[in-house]
Amino acid sequence: MNSSLSPAEWQIVALSLRVTLIAVAMTLPVAYGLAWVLARNRFPGRFLLDALVHLPLVLPPVVTGYVLLLTFGRNGPIGAFLEQTLGISLVFHWTGAALAAAVMALPLMVRAMRLSIEAVDRKLVDAARTLGAGRLRAFFTVTLPLSLPGILAGGVLGFARAIGEFGATITFAANIPGETRTLPLAIYTKLQLPGGEIAVARLAIIAVILSLGALILSEWLVRRSAGKDAHVL
Repeated sequence: MNSSLSPAEWQIVALSLRVTLIAVAMTLPVAYGLAWVLARNRFPGRFLLDALVHLPLVLPPVVTGYVLLLTFGRNGPIGAFLEQTLGISLVFHWTGAALAAAVMALPLMVRAMRLSIEAVDRKLVDAARTLGAGRLRAFFTVTLPLSLPGILAGGVLGFARAIGEFGATITFAANIPGETRTLPLAIYTKLQLPGGEIAVARLAIIAVILSLGALILSEWLVRRSAGKDAHVL
């Protein structure tokens, strides 16, 4: 068995990392904002917002991809606007794969960050406010630094989820070599080909290493911030 990756397989790994890193980067601020709103605020519709955020966890990924297609497709309300005004098309492009991965990673990222924000003692924020800090300054000097382990853990969990994304990606962005064919899609494609078992094994090992490394790093960050008994999974 040839254990080294071919140039085409390295291209798949590079594309997967690019899609995953972009997905995590654009989800990070959105996830933290949602986590803060859910952790620190009580308002009508909070439970509905919480349910919508976690919906991709329980929906079949193909359904999520279909919803993305209806919304961000060329005839969808947002997709048509982006294409006609900004010239941005997401369907059948790697950016669409990144969007699908971001949506699927969002619930796990919000969950990790929310637990971390809820663990920040409100008395510390109140003490900062009594010493003259405004809401923004108290947030940037108390809440944000103390919730940093949760942000990192959420980012790593999002990375692990995004790099394994399959159903929403193939539904929304298709399976185009060199454009949207990430690791899971490449493994699926090669499984359909006679004699593709060796290539599947090589790509599967890469996927396992990346995902396992991300989960171990996430667990280490959580334990470092909340003690040995803390778990976010």
